Amino acid sequence: MRKQISRSSLLRTLPACMVVVAGLAGCGGGSGGDAAPATGITKIEVNSQASAFGGTAFGAVGTYEKIVGTAFGQLDPNDPKNQVITDITLAKKDPATGMVPYSFDFYILKPTNLANGAHKVFYEGLNRGAKQFASFNSSGGGNTVGAAAADATVAGAAYPGFLMNNGYTLVWSGWDAEPMTGGSNVMRANLPIAVNPDGSPITGPSYEYLVADNATTTCQTTYYSPAPNTSATLTARKSMTDTPVVVPAAGWSWGGANSCGNTSAISPPGTNSISLNGAAFQPGWIYELTYTAMNPYVAGVGMAAMRDFVSFLKNAKADTAGTANPVAGDVKSVASWNLSQPGRLMNDFVWLGFNQDLGGKKVFDGVFNWINGGDGLGINYRFAQVGRTERNRQHHIGQLEGVFPFSYTTTVDPLTGKTDGRDVRCTATGTCPNVMNVFSGNEMWVKAGSLLTIDPATGKDLPDVPNVRNYYIASAQHGNASSTTSAPTTCTQFGSQVDPNPVMRALWVALDNWISNGAAPPASAVASVAAGTAIPVPLNGPNQDLGIGAVTAAAIGYPDIPSSINQFSGLVTVRNFWNFGPRFNQGILDNIPGIPTGKYYANYVPKVDANGNDIPGIRTPDVTAPLGSSSGWALRSTNFGGSTNGTDGCESAGQFVPFALNDASKVPGDPRPSLTTLYTDKNGFVAARTAAAQAMLAQGLLLPNDAAKYATNAAGTFTVVPNPNYPQAYNYKW
Repeated sequence: MRKQISRSSLLRTLPACMVVVAGLAGCGGGSGGDAAPATGITKIEVNSQASAFGGTAFGAVGTYEKIVGTAFGQLDPNDPKNQVITDITLAKKDPATGMVPYSFDFYILKPTNLANGAHKVFYEGLNRGAKQFASFNSSGGGNTVGAAAADATVAGAAYPGFLMNNGYTLVWSGWDAEPMTGGSNVMRANLPIAVNPDGSPITGPSYEYLVADNATTTCQTTYYSPAPNTSATLTARKSMTDTPVVVPAAGWSWGGANSCGNTSAISPPGTNSISLNGAAFQPGWIYELTYTAMNPYVAGVGMAAMRDFVSFLKNAKADTAGTANPVAGDVKSVASWNLSQPGRLMNDFVWLGFNQDLGGKKVFDGVFNWINGGDGLGINYRFAQVGRTERNRQHHIGQLEGVFPFSYTTTVDPLTGKTDGRDVRCTATGTCPNVMNVFSGNEMWVKAGSLLTIDPATGKDLPDVPNVRNYYIASAQHGNASSTTSAPTTCTQFGSQVDPNPVMRALWVALDNWISNGAAPPASAVASVAAGTAIPVPLNGPNQDLGIGAVTAAAIGYPDIPSSINQFSGLVTVRNFWNFGPRFNQGILDNIPGIPTGKYYANYVPKVDANGNDIPGIRTPDVTAPLGSSSGWALRSTNFGGSTNGTDGCESAGQFVPFALNDASKVPGDPRPSLTTLYTDKNGFVAARTAAAQAMLAQGLLLPNDAAKYATNAAGTFTVVPNPNYPQAYNYKW
């Protein structure tokens, strides 16, 4: 029988291991029969290594190479750093070692000659298994990045090849099994299944929210397979406020063609999907499925895998078999950049203590979160569904991402009395990263994003903790700016015109300087109760148990735009306090969806100016020299299940209502100025945009090329096509 040695004893008794791997409890790899099995990353396999970007050279940095492979690791379920993971003691173990194994895909883009690089890692948290780093290279990474030079250099981009020209090593690694995502290029983690102590399958309640925005979908994927010999209920409703109607058992069935194309390793193909018998799903309708699921994967292991891999890259020379770390000895700092879902992941990563590696060292030196707000991921629960996300119509019932704590600042939960903050654990261990939370109007309106910066107990602005800055991008939607050259479809209006990417590039540089030399970044910029730019959401509406609330146009100062060209319903999320059952604090959900308790967290939305654009936060030139009214919220078209009373939001989209070209073409009653009234002519508009950009440059909120690009873009043609939802809406070229 293999002798088990504690980690502290091992470090004392084996000081001269041939291979030293950061975060490992021992040397493994045949170091001797008495050695404790290694934990953390134990093996890496490089599957391919080749020149990247078609051999393009990036200034003094030179060419890049692409390294793709698989990493393997294992966790000690008795290590206190791992015991925070729900079901870690029930995870399937290696019978020879008693350890919990995992593996994942990794992808590295590094300078061919590391000596020419910056010795810094840009680590992106994968969004549903995919790369999303377009904010920095103006091209969209995708999962095939590195195939050609065009992946890094785009004609007309303000900063083509931004990260490569600055010498970063770029790293991605799988952290979730992602049963909801298909495709050959998706990067996954192979995570353990939890089983009962006797080895039998674990079962439990599960819930699915299913919507198809087309008339052809006949198969919908579910996260888990149903337990044998159990019942399930499927309901349907057109709008959130409609009463769900049960679909007869004879009207639907489990199974579908190859499980809707799903390639998950969690559920066997064909078992985790449903189909309507002989019919397609109604476009835009909300289908909800409650069932007994089986075989939960231990999702929290994905956070440990991230922790261990980044620690390996920073600190290790080689794995336990002697395979070299591809960036050994080069990494001086690691900062993560995360868009949406992985931003919520990083909120939980820091909160649950994963920024301390197994050796006690800091993992990420910096964290840049974009469009995550104050929400978590709902990752550390049995039967986790980390691919789901809440909007004011989407996955809105009993969701798990909006649960206390909401802020990095320590607060008291007014509904439970708990005291917590996302920085509590890392502060105790001295491993907190420098954090930038950058969020949009969509998070404020549909994810109760004010809970990140405003105390729900006192209604007062929260002070920043020293290692955190919070930035609100005024009037932005959940993502990039939208075009006005394609007519709206699922939403009633065009998407928001606010482009966040130039600001994010400047803030990324500020984060880098904050990490590298302690230079203070720009001060936080958010909606403020004290400044009068944050307005409370009323908590007395008729649909609050559905998470639906409303604010009046007068309360936020929204202009009275005629109903012939716009609808303002004031739709906003009310943050419920859900009852998930008695084992919620253990990560086990007995009630799913959660049961409304009639208790709600106070949250706030931003005030707007006379043009309908947000007053607080970072106001980009799109807002200070506007072409119309941009908002972080939007309403769903009735052609796609939306209600006429405006209680169905358009998920992640914001909206844009253009100004009239001139006073003669204004719709009667539109109180907003026309373009010619605001700017006289195109030269006046270019001058206004240029001045706005130069002011942001002086504040450190734009980089020089991006500031110049605002003037260039302003001189181009602005085109608005007809909006089919509003026949009287403006359309023109200017």
